[in-house]
Amino acid sequence: MSEYTGQQTVHSDGSDYNAMEFLVNSIINKLATTMLVKVIAVSNNGEVSPVGTVDVQPAVHQTDGIGQTTEHGIINGLPYFRLQGGTTAVILDPKIGDIGVAVFCSRDISAVKATKDVGGPGSRRKYDWADGVYIGLCLGDAPTQYVRFHDDEIEIKCNTKVTVTSPIVSLSGALQVAGEVTAMFGGASVTLSHHVHGTGSPTAAGTVVPSPGT
Repeated sequence: MSEYTGQQTVHSDGSDYNAMEFLVNSIINKLATTMLVKVIAVSNNGEVSPVGTVDVQPAVHQTDGIGQTTEHGIINGLPYFRLQGGTTAVILDPKIGDIGVAVFCSRDISAVKATKDVGGPGSRRKYDWADGVYIGLCLGDAPTQYVRFHDDEIEIKCNTKVTVTSPIVSLSGALQVAGEVTAMFGGASVTLSHHVHGTGSPTAAGTVVPSPGT
């Protein structure tokens, strides 16, 4: 005898209305809409590359007619959201263990994923778990590095190093530096606190003592 328990409860066949309600709910329950999911695997790890995919597990278990729960399986290959327009992007890939939101499309998106262009559906399936898109983290711990937007200030906190690569970096306004400033770092370098202008010599505090006659 099978130990499998379906969705039917003791009330499902209690009346014609209950039976119809059970039928309607059985159809609705097949529709994948929006779900909290846990990230199990990620294709990218912060490198400069096209948007990747995640493998996820729905975070809310399935429930049968007598209240027993069963974990969902893994949904593979969901594309994830990146803040990007054209070839300009903020790269912040998901991490394993993140719990975020996935939305599931009303039609098969497999052909669009393959071609990155508009086209017909890959099959006739609708509202299927396979046609999900991972939107991003929503249940996270306090970050240790971040870009924080205040009402009148923007704060950048990094644990090790911030790298800016550009032919020209333009700053407008006062520049306040708590640490040393080094020009031509990596080659013949000059630090700001020991740099000498004219014929003077630096003092211990980094100021310049004028030469006689100046």
